[in-house]
Amino acid sequence: MADRLYLRHSTDKQTDARQRHALAALLAAGARAYEDPATSSRVLSLHRAGFKQLLDEAAVGDTIRIADAARLFRSVADIIALRPVLIRRGLHLRVESGLLSGIDLASDDPGTKMMVSVLAAVLEFQRDMISENTREGVAAAEAAGKRLGRPAALDEGEVVELVEAYREGTAVKALAREYGIAPKTVRRVLDTAGAREVPDDLSTLLDGDDQDDVADDGQAVATDPVVVVDVPGLVAENLVDVADDAVRQALDGGQTIRRGQGYSVRVTAPASVHVAMIEHSATALMQSPAGRKAHRIHSDRVTSARITP
Repeated sequence: MADRLYLRHSTDKQTDARQRHALAALLAAGARAYEDPATSSRVLSLHRAGFKQLLDEAAVGDTIRIADAARLFRSVADIIALRPVLIRRGLHLRVESGLLSGIDLASDDPGTKMMVSVLAAVLEFQRDMISENTREGVAAAEAAGKRLGRPAALDEGEVVELVEAYREGTAVKALAREYGIAPKTVRRVLDTAGAREVPDDLSTLLDGDDQDDVADDGQAVATDPVVVVDVPGLVAENLVDVADDAVRQALDGGQTIRRGQGYSVRVTAPASVHVAMIEHSATALMQSPAGRKAHRIHSDRVTSARITP
């Protein structure tokens, strides 16, 4: 039976220093730590990459230890989904500080169930109040004529030039170097302009302007070329049970590539198969921020692979 530590903070400007202080003795003893950095509490715990890895590696009798309850769950819906999983797997859940430090929150008894549900409701209320106060503060500042946030990295003319260059085929990193900004800033500008959106009719990924191109020998260029795309792990997981045989076979023959705490599946298949993956997984992925991000990344990769000579 082992201790497994879980840490999470909500934004990339926050750290887990306070959590590590609360868990210092366990860390010093060599307990395995799992993290979900810059992850909102609105993402259910069972959908977070770090916590999913913890569950995959935990054995019956292991104890999950957290600095405070809000690091793992902050809504009634989250704890209702989480507790049955912990109970079914024979895992314990303990908070290392405060009034809850002596209680196994995964205990399967009515008293603990009621207490955890009340705690989750309080944490959810607290989160909602923080959001409401933030919105009211922003509205008051805007009404007073204050400009919020950092100064714009680009003026309107530069934004137009950047978007046009991207649509003409310039890569995101090349644009970032040209304008002296971060790639994520370029992506944000492109997303605001709708330049990276996937067409409603995904068949346009196959029906490009090059369909009528003719090779030197007079033969038509293939309109469904075989391309290599790294499919995000979350997308691949949502395609495991898909009814499309071509998609399943392509994924089965793919190569798993580890990337930090996540992974991708490198798939070599006709472009039409990659487009089918986007279509089959889109609905499920749209249900969470992580899913929407994975969908966007996958769609961009398919589009890029399709238009790259």
